Amino acid sequence: MLIHPTIERLQALHLAAMAHAFDQQRGSSQHADLSFEDRVGLLVEAEWTAREQRRLTQRLRHAKLRYPACLEDVDFTTPRGLTRDMILSLGTGAWIRDHHNLLITGPTGIGKSWLASAFVQSACRHGFTATYVRAPRLLHELAVSRGDGSYARLLAKLAKLQLLAIDDWLLAALTEAERRDLLEVIEDRSERVSTLIASQLPPTAWHAAIGEPSVADAICDRLIHRAHKLTLKGPTMRDPGTRRDGKSKS
Repeated sequence: MLIHPTIERLQALHLAAMAHAFDQQRGSSQHADLSFEDRVGLLVEAEWTAREQRRLTQRLRHAKLRYPACLEDVDFTTPRGLTRDMILSLGTGAWIRDHHNLLITGPTGIGKSWLASAFVQSACRHGFTATYVRAPRLLHELAVSRGDGSYARLLAKLAKLQLLAIDDWLLAALTEAERRDLLEVIEDRSERVSTLIASQLPPTAWHAAIGEPSVADAICDRLIHRAHKLTLKGPTMRDPGTRRDGKSKS
């Protein structure tokens, strides 16, 4: 058998990981006793794993995480109203598959942004497309897109995301245009895909903060309906000796 042409053809077929695994098998005595089916299975597994890793890397790049956070690093020793069972349950990604929302609220410095980043990272690992964005940046991008003619394309892009995490929700009063933009984004996603909201304000205060009663009704109903809620309490975690996940730096 001509080995090098086989490797070259595998690479030409964009099966680089399989080609590498094939070359490794040739030089490894531990594979000699394996059956043909087992050896082929290992080659396919190597290619599949490499492709999944590339897809994950791409999803994480598009996620634009604010922090390099993961749910495995959540600190449960600091009293914030979080429980291990709660995080483990949400960490399965079932709420995203069921098109539910997640609302994370609490005072400034309690770790909402870190948790939002961790849930987006978890979603990417489960194979979902996900993005983190701060509300002021999202509103700015929507306003700019309305001016340059890309508004419909941006709305379509946001609607396709299986998880959209909006941080710093309702930090400032909304203009009429901003209220309408948010309604368009939330309406496109309602009961089709999942939205994560991180806010200093509890959901009971959102209606007044949005302003226009009819628009506020529509936005709040679509976000709060079928939503899981994490209400964080406690002192700020921005002490110089504490990391964003609540663990000591020492």
